[in-house]
Amino acid sequence: MYPTLFTIPGIDYPISTFGVMMAIAFLTGFWITAKRMEEEGLDPELASTLLIYAMLGGLLGSKLYFAIDVGIRTGAPFSELFFNRAGITWYGGLMGGTLLCWIGARIHKVDFVVLANCSATTLAVGQSLGRVGCFLVGDDYGEPSTLPWAVAFPEGAPPTPPGVTVHPTQLYEVAWLLPVAAFLWWRRKRSPFVFGEYLIANGAGRIVIEQWRVNPEVALGMTEPQWIGVGLVLTGAVGWAWFARQRQRRAATA
Repeated sequence: MYPTLFTIPGIDYPISTFGVMMAIAFLTGFWITAKRMEEEGLDPELASTLLIYAMLGGLLGSKLYFAIDVGIRTGAPFSELFFNRAGITWYGGLMGGTLLCWIGARIHKVDFVVLANCSATTLAVGQSLGRVGCFLVGDDYGEPSTLPWAVAFPEGAPPTPPGVTVHPTQLYEVAWLLPVAAFLWWRRKRSPFVFGEYLIANGAGRIVIEQWRVNPEVALGMTEPQWIGVGLVLTGAVGWAWFARQRQRRAATA
């Protein structure tokens, strides 16, 4: 585990492995999205512009979600949570990034649905790289386990107790999301709404993996991330069905 990759000389500012992995995720996402936009007949140069919207929306959304969620549950001050270097919530980033990308698509006159479909593989790859960052800093791990691949995070956030190993649920998500990314890439020209397929796969994976995590149950024996996962599955399924019907109607009138 390497929570700090290096410290900038002179100012002693630590560069975290999570931050580096997040930067790699954004750059990789830019490259994949540019390729997909070119395939769809869009100007790939716009990918760098839209990446700025995605980065700003993703970071702002993830911090807002974290600060509001943790603030409600613990009573900690909003400003302290929001401006803390720690605390990045993927689902908040997904919502914030989607909203700002929608605004960016309108400003730059890009079909948002096409842009969302171009981003489906990007999101799965980016999320998996982010989870590698979580593993390296020892964050978002699971329940205690004695399985051969269980891991201890003595410098984690928070540290695991001495002698205790836990489920590396960050890597479980990586193991799920990378095949999902390959599947979405294969489906990119076949699916009526490949972004919906990403939402379904993302939500389903989190519902299952959450069984080994330590988040508290909030309703009907399910945790908050599981309920969000249910929402993603339903949203993706409804969107997919709607666009599939639109495709059938176009084919019938062609």
